[in-house]
Amino acid sequence: MLPIVMQDGQSEKRLLSALRSRSAEVDKKVTESVTGIIEAVKERGDEAVKEFTLKFDGKLPDALEVPREEINDALTAADPDFVNALLDAMNNIAEFHQRQKHQNFVDVKPNGVMMGQRIRGLKRVGLYVPGGTAAYPSSVLMNAVPAKIAGVEEIIMVTPPTKDGKANPDILTAAAVAGVDRIFLLGGAQAVAALAYGTETIPKVDKIVGPGNIYVATAKKLLYGVVDIDMIAGPSEILILADETANPKYLAADLMSQAEHDVLASAILLTTSKEIAEKTKEELIRQSATLSRKEIIEASLRDFGGIIVCKSKEDAVYLANEVAPEHLEVAFENPLEYIGKIDNAGSVFLGQFAPEPLGDYFAGPNHVLPTGGTARFFSPLGVDAFVKRSSFIYYTKDALAEAKDEIELLAKKEGLTAHANSIHVRFEEA
Repeated sequence: MLPIVMQDGQSEKRLLSALRSRSAEVDKKVTESVTGIIEAVKERGDEAVKEFTLKFDGKLPDALEVPREEINDALTAADPDFVNALLDAMNNIAEFHQRQKHQNFVDVKPNGVMMGQRIRGLKRVGLYVPGGTAAYPSSVLMNAVPAKIAGVEEIIMVTPPTKDGKANPDILTAAAVAGVDRIFLLGGAQAVAALAYGTETIPKVDKIVGPGNIYVATAKKLLYGVVDIDMIAGPSEILILADETANPKYLAADLMSQAEHDVLASAILLTTSKEIAEKTKEELIRQSATLSRKEIIEASLRDFGGIIVCKSKEDAVYLANEVAPEHLEVAFENPLEYIGKIDNAGSVFLGQFAPEPLGDYFAGPNHVLPTGGTARFFSPLGVDAFVKRSSFIYYTKDALAEAKDEIELLAKKEGLTAHANSIHVRFEEA
């Protein structure tokens, strides 16, 4: 079910290389298909959107936009316990993300020079939310809440219709709780293209965020530049660091919490104890037997999972930083000692009572995280993703006079004489 290898300098490299194999180039047929969809939506707008919705989702909704009354009704009809859980999660998410806000500033010099920075939220953001059987209300909160905190003026949500042409009620409930402004029933690459270019019905946005399948991810990648995006998300992944004090029952449960997402998901355990490795494998077999997504879990663990018995904790941390996983759990005896040693990870979970699902749903930090090793240079989704910055400069004539010779020198060194002239003409004799 899950291979166990001993660290020897080669075996662990071969096992971890399977992770990188998931990041192969997108199939050319997918790219060609998505390109065709994008061009059709760009040229024919709503007509193309409806055509692809009928083709891929099987039924057209009565209207592309969900009426506000339907959204409100979904909230009213929802299970009160579900609504309360959403509200509690949203409060935690908001509290965490409020601390990410940056401030405008003005720096005034003694000579009258003034410089500064202005930060404001984007005007309109598109939020893609999977629907149907793969519905994630938590993603609505994780995307919409930081956008609201950033000051985004309008959040436009797109989500595929269910087989009966309706919206998933749990998604509508989460959208109502999070304060999403408008909701449209469409999904796939056509939804991404509609948000990027705008149609007769669907407004054009400045940025598109949210998870989706390979067609959605490819559309976002192809349209980057026409519109901003959050990141190119790949299959989910978890890496756990464990020593002899870890509980194999917990380790197995947490590995499977990510393996159940997708047959391409990756679950890796790095441990300093062979006994823990073997007991965790036994727990995986025992626990998976009763889980609803058993077949997906087994395929994921078989093809993209593994246990590596490391020679030391230092070696385990080194390998973890090399992998740069989306989720990283530290099940060492003193996990807090390792906060400053984990440089490459989307989100870090410390100790045996901070399992990955805590971050997925409730704790507060964002669950939209870099995958496929991109945690080496990408960060989790946050307030910064929904703002834009501009700087401003004010100089007096005397202040510019002090700097003019050096500015002209630098401009001439670059061969940009018009730049130099722009400074020079301000000090010519009349």
